[in-house]
Amino acid sequence: MARSELGAYLTTRRAGVTPAQANLPVTGHRRVPGLRREEVALLAGVSADYYVRLEQGRERNPSAQVLDALAAALRLDEDGRLHLFRLAGLGPRSRAAAVVDRVEPSLLALMDAWPHNPAIVYNRAYDVLASNAIADALFRGWAHSRNLMHVVFTDPAARTFYRDWREVAHNSVAGFRLNHGAAPDHPRVRQVLTELLDDSPEFTDLWTRHDARGKALECKRFVHHDVGPLTLTMQTFDVRAAPGQELVVYHAEPASPSSEALALLGSLAATSHRDL
Repeated sequence: MARSELGAYLTTRRAGVTPAQANLPVTGHRRVPGLRREEVALLAGVSADYYVRLEQGRERNPSAQVLDALAAALRLDEDGRLHLFRLAGLGPRSRAAAVVDRVEPSLLALMDAWPHNPAIVYNRAYDVLASNAIADALFRGWAHSRNLMHVVFTDPAARTFYRDWREVAHNSVAGFRLNHGAAPDHPRVRQVLTELLDDSPEFTDLWTRHDARGKALECKRFVHHDVGPLTLTMQTFDVRAAPGQELVVYHAEPASPSSEALALLGSLAATSHRDL
């Protein structure tokens, strides 16, 4: 029986919670890595048969109260809970027409005022809609693609550019999954998903895990061909004037080797801009 997206998500989340985390006794031989179906049902206060129907896709319309109980039983964070509600048709989803790919001029001016902080704005499909000069220099002029998912998964240089490529790949797919849940029918989101499923076995493997998590404060390590290793902290902000857009700003620890490398990168970016 073909499972629904909701059923698949419940199955993968269940596998990620141990009995110890759920304060359940461990008895007998266990054939599953996480919780059994009946254990999730017990924790959520629903019948085992009802929960089985949810996972198998035979029941697709749980109430908000049931979803709240399942989110607690499966120890979902806020992003995971939001994704669960969206899959059940009870969370807000963006209409395709509401997605704006124009970046406000005032935001562009602000980004250009940060010569030492790479800054980018991307949409739900991870298309980079705007970037300042030092971000262009950091991402090597976007020579491969201006889509971050393609940069991570289809650029042969990605595994050396990102020093922690596997972690970056995992987090990227989790973020893309959350965006897909918000706008599953948006043509560009669907196009990028299809391209990655066709072109990247690594993406396909991570996609089957159903992780859904937005970007937060992260530290990323790069190796740039002009300035060498860089360790940058990134902050992510929702662009309230354009739902679906996110602003990412990178910065280095003051007086660190990465700060010196970033300053050099900024100088190279400014020189390159003057030469155009």
